[in-house]
Amino acid sequence: MQTVTFKNRNGQGITMAADIYTPAGFDATKPETRRYPAIVVGHPGGGVKEQAAGLYAAKLAEQGFVAVAFDASYQGASGGEPRQLENPHV
Repeated sequence: MQTVTFKNRNGQGITMAADIYTPAGFDATKPETRRYPAIVVGHPGGGVKEQAAGLYAAKLAEQGFVAVAFDASYQGASGGEPRQLENPHV
């Protein structure tokens, strides 16, 4: 699992946090392993990526997927104020 951050492209520039789960043997530097099916896993309202989303992402990686579990804006390790805001437009 690799933790990454990136900017939300919604115009507010909120820093997002995500964990990337990869299958066994995955190596992004080798051409033969660069293409995998990928799934983005969001957490339920009030949750964080280390809870349900992370568990699902880990299991998906075991099944051969690259899975990304992320914290939504205003949640967990992602940025944004006020904290714990549920805003579907961001």
